[in-house]
Amino acid sequence: MGIKVAKFGGSSVADGIQLTKTKQIIEQDPDRRYVVVSAPGKRFEGDNKITDLLYLCKTHIDHNLPYDQIFQVVADRFMAVEVNLGVDVDLLTQLETIRENLRRNPSADYIASRGEFLNAILVAAFLSFDFVDTAPLIKFDSRGKLLMEETDEALRDELAKHERAVLPGFYGSTPDGNIKTFSRGGSDITGALVARAIKADVYENWTDVSGFLMADPRIVKNPKQIKTISYKELRELSYMGAGVLHEDAIYPARMANVPINIKNTNDPADHGTMIIGEADFDDPAERNRIVTGIAGSKDFTVVALYKNMMSSERGFVRRILGILDDYNINFEHLPSGIDTVSVVMSNKDIGDRLDDVLDEFRSRLRPDSIDVLENIALIATVGRRMTLRTGVAARLFTALGEAGVNIRMIDQGSSEMNIIVGVENKDFEKAVRAIYNAFSEEE
Repeated sequence: MGIKVAKFGGSSVADGIQLTKTKQIIEQDPDRRYVVVSAPGKRFEGDNKITDLLYLCKTHIDHNLPYDQIFQVVADRFMAVEVNLGVDVDLLTQLETIRENLRRNPSADYIASRGEFLNAILVAAFLSFDFVDTAPLIKFDSRGKLLMEETDEALRDELAKHERAVLPGFYGSTPDGNIKTFSRGGSDITGALVARAIKADVYENWTDVSGFLMADPRIVKNPKQIKTISYKELRELSYMGAGVLHEDAIYPARMANVPINIKNTNDPADHGTMIIGEADFDDPAERNRIVTGIAGSKDFTVVALYKNMMSSERGFVRRILGILDDYNINFEHLPSGIDTVSVVMSNKDIGDRLDDVLDEFRSRLRPDSIDVLENIALIATVGRRMTLRTGVAARLFTALGEAGVNIRMIDQGSSEMNIIVGVENKDFEKAVRAIYNAFSEEE
């Protein structure tokens, strides 16, 4: 018998119907002993997430506008769930406490966290589990930085007292007792922290999709499901814009080498996607797969700097990064040659400052020439074993050539786990489909 931590996202706990599915899933496996819940999400198209309504309350408070009707919508929704589930947790008292605190203009973190707090109380009663508040257990310092080791110890000690428990995601507290939230999607982080603390056998992340797909289904029709992916591959795909878990959301589980299973609340029999360490692949088909996934995004600018004898000029790249730092601009990639270096930046980051940055490059770097490529899309082809198989790059470039896509930039990360190509924005979707078709049948 093992221990599983099950985190259920907003769509999985949106109403009584979804919560009934959640209860059935938990009861099917007695190993699912610790449950982390988000605030209720949208029940239908056009509906509001509870967290969005709570943030709206804060906005109204800050602008001295009436907020009672907005909070009443939140209260009515939770009261309806209480009735639908047939539980009695004295929700009115909890709601009145929150209402009273709203009159004191509390922090946005406190207001936003109440969705998870109230939902966890309801779900705990519905499952007949203990309710464990994460406020005193997930610890941040006074600057809002997560204290990993202190959190690990507090969760481990507290959960040892509970055979089964429901915990709210998304928040903890600072040393002065004030509520501090993670960024949006922080319930995933809470689940990973709990899994790490109790040394879970599996961390299940339940959502409304059956795991990750090899490519964006809005671009590729019916892309294959990724059944198994390594932590590092997930990091690469996430960085390139794939709709997958953020690195922060898996880091605690990754550090403890706890496998993460992405599952679908509406299709619990589906295998989903398993996230594991590279050494843990035991399926030969998965172990020998070349390409795991394809991800990318549009709207980048590439500034190519050429200077004769650049490689012998000390501090050249450092000065490039110093200029970007002066303008608070991040670089996405920095491919280079003997006398050339290209700076890849997001258009969103640059804003309307490109001419100013180029002037700084000219005056402080004195390059022989500068070429600027605008409206570039970046596409990453990610896989663990690409460098071990001959002809992978050739197949990729051939596929793009046959599709009539002109490659404007090529970069391969030092991890040798991805090949990144830059194409024009207008060719982005065509390029993704061409790469997918070239590798999707590979086993």
